[in-house]
Amino acid sequence: MLIDIGVRDASPAAVVETARRAEADGFDGIQVAELAHDPLMACALAGAATERIHTATSIAVAFARSPMTVAYAANDAQLAARGRFALGLGSQVRPHIEKRFSMPWTAPAPRMREFIAALRAIWESWCTGERLNVRGEHYTHTLMTPMFSPGAIPYGPPPVWLAAVGPAMTRLAGEAADGFIAHAFTTPEYLREVSLPALAEGRERGGRGETDVIVTPFVVEPGDPASEAEVRSQIAFYGSTPSYRPVLELHGWEGVADALHAASRRGEWDTMGGLVTDDMLGAFAVSAGGAELRGALEARFGAIATRVSVAV
Repeated sequence: MLIDIGVRDASPAAVVETARRAEADGFDGIQVAELAHDPLMACALAGAATERIHTATSIAVAFARSPMTVAYAANDAQLAARGRFALGLGSQVRPHIEKRFSMPWTAPAPRMREFIAALRAIWESWCTGERLNVRGEHYTHTLMTPMFSPGAIPYGPPPVWLAAVGPAMTRLAGEAADGFIAHAFTTPEYLREVSLPALAEGRERGGRGETDVIVTPFVVEPGDPASEAEVRSQIAFYGSTPSYRPVLELHGWEGVADALHAASRRGEWDTMGGLVTDDMLGAFAVSAGGAELRGALEARFGAIATRVSVAV
């Protein structure tokens, strides 16, 4: 099982420093989330500044962009990293797509299937010179003249990972992607009982082989109250969102889900972490640090995941 660093500060100077430190410390890669900086640009900078470690977006928001803009940026990130890049995509939730990115919202799983297919068609056109002919419900790409084609690169297009929580998007990850990114708001039980069966169903439907499984768990530094409080707050934030309710329902925590959602509607973000019980904290988070962290991660996810990303 490979262990990556999850990058919190993806500003240009900081991400290069983090990537170089991760490489020196023996980590296998870095994964960059889309928070306050562009993760594709960050991965290109980190890949160019390192020699060994893998870089990945975890995630870039697909529906904030078109397949063409993502194809160009991901191709450059793969070129900069000399073949050590993976494009992790996610759909985000409706309010962010409509109100933050000012983009249209449609049913996410069908649209993501078309997005990934368009990406692969664009890359294929660049590699082979064949005419680009994408005509879908959401995306149309029919123009690609030689001046605008970067052509084939020595490393080939990057693998595509897809983030998912619910069964529909997880099945799509198995059907159309090369990797499945489990959201941090998940548990080993939910992965085994819901996510992995859906992933296998998607692989069968798509006639695909094995799929990388990437997990991004919360980590609590033992004996650090601030670390525990921060993780409780993050769990509370996600638990207040109806999209993530099924994870809580699997464990019988519907009452906590209702309380968290009600608190969020009242704007009680600073105190919601107090609703997260010790049992919930133990289900969602790994409590370990230093030399013990790798062993704790392998004990929890070694039979499930191919990669783990932790913010350290």
